[in-house]
Amino acid sequence: MSENQNRILGIDFGLKRIGLALSDPLRIFAYPFMTIPNDDKLWQKLLQIIKDNSVEKIVLGYPLRFNREKTHITDDVIDFKDKIIKKSNLEVILWDETFTSEIAQRNIILSVNKKSKRKDKGIIDRNSASIILQEYLDQKR
Repeated sequence: MSENQNRILGIDFGLKRIGLALSDPLRIFAYPFMTIPNDDKLWQKLLQIIKDNSVEKIVLGYPLRFNREKTHITDDVIDFKDKIIKKSNLEVILWDETFTSEIAQRNIILSVNKKSKRKDKGIIDRNSASIILQEYLDQKR
């Protein structure tokens, strides 16, 4: 039986930065991968990451308030989703990201010793992406 080496990409979208996480080839674990700036080189970088890592599906954090209403960024995430589909032709799954930033922040406090590193918002973004992706992977098992 041949193993599928394709991965799933988790994305925590932000207007300034985009956190990325990848699954392992067996799709059991998610791990923080990198943070890329949301700038004019975004699509070039993101499409290259998708290609280099054999990504076949994307799980995109979908921001909602506790009462299930949209946030200030929800419509931007929908636009981003549509662009990913158009540019990559991959399936994109929206995943409720409520609490992921708080969970990521707590995990970072427990695992990162230097206070200066804890304030690196890029670490929070890619850890949030990892939590989004891990929740999805856990639910699929």
